[in-house]
Amino acid sequence: MNSEQFQILLRFLKALADESRLKILGILANQECSVEELAVLLQLKEPTVSHHLAKLKELNLVTMRPEGNTHLYQLNNQALEKIGKEIAKPETIASLVEDVDTEAWESKVLGTYTEGDRLKEIPTSRKKRLVILKWLANKFEVGVNYSQNTMNKILQQYHPDCATLRRELVAHQLMQTENEVYRRFVEEQ
Repeated sequence: MNSEQFQILLRFLKALADESRLKILGILANQECSVEELAVLLQLKEPTVSHHLAKLKELNLVTMRPEGNTHLYQLNNQALEKIGKEIAKPETIASLVEDVDTEAWESKVLGTYTEGDRLKEIPTSRKKRLVILKWLANKFEVGVNYSQNTMNKILQQYHPDCATLRRELVAHQLMQTENEVYRRFVEEQ
């Protein structure tokens, strides 16, 4: 998502984060209304309603048509549906963090629980433990068979409780085992 699209999305979400604007959209979804009518329905002053309508009009969420000396507003269904479809896509939501270091948390966990290339302790938190287990799984080559004895020797380089780590690697499907032979999965989960 580029900067301009991000700003449009931000303005859209800010516009909808206001109770009065949401109510205005709700009313305009059912009928055309003038500023005066909306003010009475929402028990707001006309300048306040005009302010809210201006914000919604900036985003093309409402349209206005003159009728004599009155301006009638209605919901722009197509614009609302278009923005809704664009926002509701998982890839759109995921693109909101393109400039965020998504590995920062994992780096922090590794920094907290490791010292040099040794594991200080096994985290009790499941999520933190998974970060540590993925780090350990990367110490094994993909497609290579490891005996239980070899697994223990490698894991003991990082922490003395190799049995727990070995079981956890298998339980989290980072390693597979059959007849005491361990193998790293091709794809980590």
